[in-house]
Amino acid sequence: MGLIIRVLAAMLLSMPAYAQQRYITVASTTSTEQSGLFKYLLPIFEKKTGIQVRVVAQGTGQALDMGRRGDADVVFVHAKPLEEKFVAEGHGVRRFQVMYNDFILVGPKSDPAKVSGAKDIVAALQKIKAAQAAFASRADRSGTHFAELQLWKAAGVDIEKEKGPWYKETGSGMGQTLNTASAMNAYALADRGTWLSFKNRGELVISAEGDKRLFNQYGVILVNPARHPHVKKKMGQAFIDWLISDEGQKAIAGYKIDGEQLFFPNAR
Repeated sequence: MGLIIRVLAAMLLSMPAYAQQRYITVASTTSTEQSGLFKYLLPIFEKKTGIQVRVVAQGTGQALDMGRRGDADVVFVHAKPLEEKFVAEGHGVRRFQVMYNDFILVGPKSDPAKVSGAKDIVAALQKIKAAQAAFASRADRSGTHFAELQLWKAAGVDIEKEKGPWYKETGSGMGQTLNTASAMNAYALADRGTWLSFKNRGELVISAEGDKRLFNQYGVILVNPARHPHVKKKMGQAFIDWLISDEGQKAIAGYKIDGEQLFFPNAR
């Protein structure tokens, strides 16, 4: 009897420790956090599985760096070329596409660069550069920053060489960069999800949208447990499997602000 009691006591003592281990760390973008998507999605997943998700929100480049170091179990980001490189180098197991939305160019109502209503983002950036109108860049190695640099390149602008006082590098997330743009009456490239949830718009409005080059795809990757044995493979994969399942995709589609859908599921 004494042995049985001691065994039961040991089991009870171990239960809290086991419960505390039922979590994964997800390195993700500021857009998924600041748009409110995770606040909406994660309680659904956690209720279904009992697995807690701890999100570290930062730029895509930094999130992938976390994965390279083995400091996250899953990365959930939006810069496909960087994601594919991450997997090709053996840092991730497999990339799954999850959802998309789009980028937009926001700017002041006064529209000093005369780009309002533009459907050609490259032409709009060329006008901003020519007018040297204030532009706020995240400059933080995020997916949005990566997309912005690609668009400047497409516009024939070597922004590293040609930037001047008009080009403000914030080195911060999307919300903070929009705050800077609002305070400066500057243009900025933003993801639509964060913009829709952003309250401090001031004089900012959407200046350009609808160009196919503004497409914004999100992907999710399990960090490679062969490189980092402490990665929580089963729980991390359970999160990925749920995101790309019919239930997870329906949950993503169900997240709206003022009746407007922020993200569009497209897992294959």
